[in-house]
Amino acid sequence: METLMLVAPSAQYMEQIRDYRAEFLACDEVMHGTASLRKFEDPAEWLLWLAQTSREETCPEELVPDTEFLCVRAADNRLVGMINIRHRLNDYLRRFGGHIGYSIRKSERGKGYGKEQLRLALAYCPTLGISRVMITCGDENVASRKTILSVGGVYESEELDPADGEVTQRYWVTIA
Repeated sequence: METLMLVAPSAQYMEQIRDYRAEFLACDEVMHGTASLRKFEDPAEWLLWLAQTSREETCPEELVPDTEFLCVRAADNRLVGMINIRHRLNDYLRRFGGHIGYSIRKSERGKGYGKEQLRLALAYCPTLGISRVMITCGDENVASRKTILSVGGVYESEELDPADGEVTQRYWVTIA
């Protein structure tokens, strides 16, 4: 498999971030792990939002601080995925979102990138003081479930999300 890297979103990736967003909008898919990228037509505004949500002092009260990463293929510096690590869980995240949300762009799926992206993010979690990581997925998202299980995810439970009618499965990964 190709070598992947997690990098901080920056102006260097503006055009690729715009393309990533457009690819998801074109197929009308949810952009998990993108820190509300769907809401931002201008990637520069999204970068400002990320700066705000990354710190406890500036993060909106209804959210928790988070760290966003772009998953980039080393060979050609192509943005293939995004992953978001929440620094702690609130009630909603404990039930439906977990510590980590992630996505791989449709044109790059089926290459094992989701598993590697998640592995890299889990390796980062201890720097945030997180040693037990909750990851969730929809019960019908077989690819995500397989990705979570591949990194040692242990099923805890599932719950119907009244907001969207989807069943969310919760898994825990303990980092050694």
